[in-house]
Amino acid sequence: MSTDMRTPAAVHTALEPSILYFGTPVVLISSCDEDGVPNLAPMSSAFWLGWRAVLGLGTRSKTARNLLATGECVLNLPSDALAHAVDRLALTTQVNPVPERKYERGYRYVEDKFGQAGLTAVPSETVTPPRAAECPVAMEAVLERHHPVDDGGTVAFEVRVQRVWVHEDIRTPGTDDHIDPDAWRPLIMSFQQLYGLGPRLRPSALATIPERCYRSDDVDRARAIPTRGSQVL
Repeated sequence: MSTDMRTPAAVHTALEPSILYFGTPVVLISSCDEDGVPNLAPMSSAFWLGWRAVLGLGTRSKTARNLLATGECVLNLPSDALAHAVDRLALTTQVNPVPERKYERGYRYVEDKFGQAGLTAVPSETVTPPRAAECPVAMEAVLERHHPVDDGGTVAFEVRVQRVWVHEDIRTPGTDDHIDPDAWRPLIMSFQQLYGLGPRLRPSALATIPERCYRSDDVDRARAIPTRGSQVL
């Protein structure tokens, strides 16, 4: 007679959390209004599909307004070493006057968001919004389409990446198309708290598939986009 020595499964409990932010990378989105004034805002409702990203933003935010007006942005990815810079932006907005709902939550108006974060704005190559120099990854992107979510107070923006910039210390040595996952330490937001990643747990079976197998036509499309030239910030 056999004896089942397996550990009993944990029991699930019904729960109704107010948010479902189980952990995603923080993105600092830089955008410009129609007068070319740059904005920088943190968010973590983002996911990636090839050279495209889907961003969840409130329609009243300055970033959403800028995206709808100009169709351009830069997705700056801070490392865990930049948690302090992200936190300086957490309760700020470039909307003036501050929307009532944000005001009640403690937000205040800040015009110079790069200065508030202590980050350096540098010119982009294909879009007007600047990149954040200190972020190890910066992706220039353009808006492809947008979709209202629920009652329309939130919008899902689909953006297409046109340039990817990385710091040399996270590039896999000897390659021009690989980021070293052991060197890249993204800043993660989980239930409104900031975290970093721990070490790699084990080799991944999925990683046996070469990354080039996922390459999309957007990469070739991005290569054909001309450089705009230097821009004065």
